[in-house]
Amino acid sequence: MDLNDQTEHKVFREEVRTFLDGNKHLAPGESAFSFRMRPRNLAEDVRRWQGLLVDHGLTSRTIPKAYGGYGADVDILKSRIIADEFFAANVIQGLGNQGISMLVPTMLEHGTEEQKQRYIRPTIRSEIVWCQGYSEPNAGSDLASLTTSATEDGDDFIINGQKIWTSGAHIAEMIFCLVRTEPDAPKHEGISYIVFPMDTPGIEVRPLQTMTGSPSFNEVFFTDVRVPMANVVGNRGQGWVVANSTLKHERGLLGDANRSLDSLLRVRKLLQNESLDGRPLMENPLFRDRFIRLQARVQAMRLHEMRMITEAGKGKGRGLGDMVVKLLGCELNHQLDGLGIDILGEIGVLYDDSPLLRDGGAWQANFMFDLGLIIGGGTAQIQKNIISERGLGMPREPKVAQA
Repeated sequence: MDLNDQTEHKVFREEVRTFLDGNKHLAPGESAFSFRMRPRNLAEDVRRWQGLLVDHGLTSRTIPKAYGGYGADVDILKSRIIADEFFAANVIQGLGNQGISMLVPTMLEHGTEEQKQRYIRPTIRSEIVWCQGYSEPNAGSDLASLTTSATEDGDDFIINGQKIWTSGAHIAEMIFCLVRTEPDAPKHEGISYIVFPMDTPGIEVRPLQTMTGSPSFNEVFFTDVRVPMANVVGNRGQGWVVANSTLKHERGLLGDANRSLDSLLRVRKLLQNESLDGRPLMENPLFRDRFIRLQARVQAMRLHEMRMITEAGKGKGRGLGDMVVKLLGCELNHQLDGLGIDILGEIGVLYDDSPLLRDGGAWQANFMFDLGLIIGGGTAQIQKNIISERGLGMPREPKVAQA
């Protein structure tokens, strides 16, 4: 593929630049988009900016117009142009979160027409914040062992149980949740995927303090929570199929190449601004070598992501290339954070309220948060098993015989 701009793409690049010249003053600062910092209701300037981007096809670009998106065809070069121009202008492109990046594509694949009409538009415009109810205290890596149950009561389910490691539950308005609706079915066949409001009576959220110093994860308890059966996404008892669709999109979100590029550019700025013996650290051969190696990996991830978009546009199923994204992307992001910490030297080990902190302690917080993402969304070890067994066709690890 020729990655140079053709006539159509040159025109599109100018359109993006014109938009940025005329509207970038409306973009909220980066902290307004922070998953760990924002309040339950997003600030009006964030919602307004997100809606403006949707209206101009600069985010949620391929979501059908019928559901509030821009309705454009998949075009990987235009996607790259948008990202490049926003990075060049130092402007936040928009939100990528559990609702926009995980629930919306799942809903497009499995939702009813009524569900698509009801949820997609407000989600991509940041009017609804979602969280994911998957993991339980005894159902993490073996997610299909979940025991949160839903029993019938007329046209409703009554849900009881517990979820843990629920990112964003303390700020979310809605949850997409896995519950066991068919207790007598095999464990992979008795699960349903259901959505409901977080202010439904009977839901208790207990934030969990993390090593970043902020409660991004939560315990969630359900006690006689009444939810309409019509809120099931996909077929009842077939939630495992829907859940795996969401997990696929989650891995893409966690391994987003644009996130890595953003970190790389911030590292480059540090190398240009920090000095040792009166010389910029970019001139230090050890730091420059580390930066160039990571720069090559970021570029490889971006090109790989473009290939995945191309294959998805052709209707190809999930393959080996898609399976490696989460593993490689999360490890890459953590290594970029680590380089940033090393560039800061002794300042890089500071935390809390030290007056010498740079960027409000963002480097330290990101280093810890991205370490957690190597575990969250499926540990690196689980990802390697998926790659070897499902991607490469290697035999499953034998189970230890019970004594």
